[in-house]
Amino acid sequence: MKNFVQMQFSAKSENESFARVVVASFASQLNPTIDEIADIKTAVSEAVTNSIIHGYDENEEKMVYLSCEIDGDTIQICIEDEGNGIEDIEIARQPLYTSKPELERSGMGFTVMETFMDEVYVSSKQGEGTKITMKKTIRSHKIQD
Repeated sequence: MKNFVQMQFSAKSENESFARVVVASFASQLNPTIDEIADIKTAVSEAVTNSIIHGYDENEEKMVYLSCEIDGDTIQICIEDEGNGIEDIEIARQPLYTSKPELERSGMGFTVMETFMDEVYVSSKQGEGTKITMKKTIRSHKIQD
């Protein structure tokens, strides 16, 4: 089974919860557990928040791009912005690193995404934006005889 959805939304913080619900609804066709849905929603929240806060400096006129694809028992989620980009991805992925300490950010966004998803890929170019691709395989939860 293959399925795909794509959307874009304003870089407003209130749209983070909307993106989370959209992805959770789309993922539901894989029959995930409540914990798996919570993991996916948390990872999406972190990625969208990073785009809004770090990519766009909370410029609500900018757009965040979201796409999801289901292939077999795996969901792939891409969150993309055309914002500031990341100077050094390896440093940014380190726990507790934040480019905005004045906002009292925890610096755990990438760590959270990597904890809750099976795979996380980050590509970024300064001044052009960032794309985060996350994958999670949902094991079959059918009741056995």
